[in-house]
Amino acid sequence: MFDQLDIAVLLPCYNEASTIGQVVRDFRAALPSARIYVYDNNSIDGTPLQAMLAGATVVRERRQGKGHVVRRMFADIDADIYVMSDGDGTYSPADAEDLVRTLLTEQADMVVGTRRDIRVEAGRQGHAFGNRIFNILYRSIFGTDFSDIFSGYRAFSRRFVKSFPAVSNGFEIETEMSVHASRLKLPVSELELDYGRRPEGSHSKLSTVRDGAKILWMFAMLMKETRPFAFFGLIGAAFLSASLLFMAPVLIEYFETGLVPRLPTWVLSMALMLVAIMLFTAGLILDSVSRARTEQLRIHYMTIARRRPHGDEKSPATLVSLPQPQARKA
Repeated sequence: MFDQLDIAVLLPCYNEASTIGQVVRDFRAALPSARIYVYDNNSIDGTPLQAMLAGATVVRERRQGKGHVVRRMFADIDADIYVMSDGDGTYSPADAEDLVRTLLTEQADMVVGTRRDIRVEAGRQGHAFGNRIFNILYRSIFGTDFSDIFSGYRAFSRRFVKSFPAVSNGFEIETEMSVHASRLKLPVSELELDYGRRPEGSHSKLSTVRDGAKILWMFAMLMKETRPFAFFGLIGAAFLSASLLFMAPVLIEYFETGLVPRLPTWVLSMALMLVAIMLFTAGLILDSVSRARTEQLRIHYMTIARRRPHGDEKSPATLVSLPQPQARKA
């Protein structure tokens, strides 16, 4: 079944020389017919060399950040099925076959390899706690499609890859993938897999505080784009509450004495009320715009074929037009 499909394994890497060679070899053993690409993100420890020696096609992305790498990979590679993993050895390449099989049997556009016992195996309590909090926040805002939005081990259909906008720059790219699937209500699935520790000499590039703040900001931006009425409605509700808080004592005093001695407070409360009304109105208008954009994205997604047209190139390359031979005169 797999031999009839064009499968591309995508490995974004930054300073993973100690692990990338074995990861490439293990993916070659797990998916013998797949093409393996390592996208190096300015490594200085020999990662590209180790990947090439292991038999992978190596491409360099100069813009720093996993989001930039994923955007480049999805634009460059044309395949029927994509498997994306990390180059640090924490995900088992042997599980790639199960991811692909699940993608095919369930006719899904994305299968996420959720991490089993992440608190025990990851070795970073801060990461595990943040992962749990952000997953709860995701389910409360965007839906219950996913239980591990930060997993880097995923399989995609061609439709998903070629319809995914990929505007993120860093580690928040996985969150954007999940929101894209939830927004368009794409068929998705999850597969619980083992998650291991990094080997000796390999270090995580994820900063708990810095990248956590970026992900939280991405949550806010994606909520603004996909659920603008809820986003602006919450802010409007805060302004409305403040307005009522300032307004109440002035009204009480007015009904008791018939006077408004605190005129500046009344003016402030009315100004806050006007801001709240403007925010509710903006949210209502932008909600209609967001629905129209979602419909356009859905229509674009439907126009993309599940499989590559027969005869397409299997690897990113520059096509050179050769001069055609001219007919000789009789």
